[in-house]
Amino acid sequence: MVHAHAITPAARAQVVGNLISHAGEYGYVSTLSRTLAVSRQKLYTWEDRGLRALEQAFTTRPAASAVTPDLERAILTCLVEGHAGYRGIQACLRTGQGQPVSLGTIAGVVQEAQRRALAQMATPVPPRARALALDEIYGNDRHGACVSVVDAHSGAVWATADPVAVDGDTWTLVLWAAQERGLRWARTVSDGGRAMQQACTTVAPQSPQQRDIWHVLHECGAVQGRLDRRVQALQAQTATVARQAERLATGRRPRGCRPGHRVDVRAHAAAVAHASQVAANLHYLLAELHRLLAVVVLGREGVLDSAARRAELTTLLALLAELGAGAPAAAQPDPQRLHQALTQALPALLTFTAPLDAVQQEMTPQLGAAGVALVAWAWQHRAILGPTTEQVLAALPSAWRPAAQVLMQA
Repeated sequence: MVHAHAITPAARAQVVGNLISHAGEYGYVSTLSRTLAVSRQKLYTWEDRGLRALEQAFTTRPAASAVTPDLERAILTCLVEGHAGYRGIQACLRTGQGQPVSLGTIAGVVQEAQRRALAQMATPVPPRARALALDEIYGNDRHGACVSVVDAHSGAVWATADPVAVDGDTWTLVLWAAQERGLRWARTVSDGGRAMQQACTTVAPQSPQQRDIWHVLHECGAVQGRLDRRVQALQAQTATVARQAERLATGRRPRGCRPGHRVDVRAHAAAVAHASQVAANLHYLLAELHRLLAVVVLGREGVLDSAARRAELTTLLALLAELGAGAPAAAQPDPQRLHQALTQALPALLTFTAPLDAVQQEMTPQLGAAGVALVAWAWQHRAILGPTTEQVLAALPSAWRPAAQVLMQA
């Protein structure tokens, strides 16, 4: 039996040196194990640790990486877009670019970016009125949120607050602080939360409140997903229903705690077809909703103005109400709740269309309705035609370019 050892660090270093010098000598480790009352596995562990320490001591360390703008951009992209930690950023740069970067360099770049961001928030704000996006980011506990005021076009963060209670008073204080710095806004965009709406009404009652489309489409996607999963569950039961019907037809009792449940193959096939049709109809309506909430909507007669767009959406909501009423009983609540939410959000979803109508009407005498529609089509496909706006404008007739530039900016 090997007893516990009591060897000082200095003596242990001497033992490791002897192990390295006698490496490969038969019986040396066994003899040393008996002499020191230390297990052979422990001696091998010490030897391996000593070898790694020696290799590290005599390995030439790479020189500190020169922090170039490209390196800063790569580090911050991995941090912000990839949500990678420092070691993850180091691995990405080494694998993707073949560039070894120390953890100290990465930490320095991130700290410098944080310092510049804080300095940017303290700089004077633009003199012109902006469109502001209000956002709340919650943690796991849902007891508080980081609130932020972001420029809707440039992405600049004009105001932020650490996790705080989400209520109207908190948002009012945040917006008042932004106003004291000189920030002015022409409209706000939010998810329609009651606290943000209350604060906007208190601080700037004259500014329109726009509902952001992302949260609306996200809720639509969630409802579509639940209906699709219901169809998949019914389809997965088809084989079971067929087996139960076969047992019943041969005079045997169906299996299960409810033997009479779903033994009719025709009824089950009808239920699957009904649920599938409801899911397909909702998919079509949501695709139309996505199209009608785009910045520019092209119809058969040209660009849809706000009145035509609202009429189309009103028809869509009526069809959605019919779909909810005709859905299977178990699936009716989701379409009905979605119809109610869209009906309430519709006025705020379309506040951006009135200013756009004014610009389009102003440019129509110069370009004609067909010309405005062509510019709108080019804007929709600018990533293919351009990809920059200047390249798209260069492909238009020179007489059109001033008006077309105004339209594309709008």
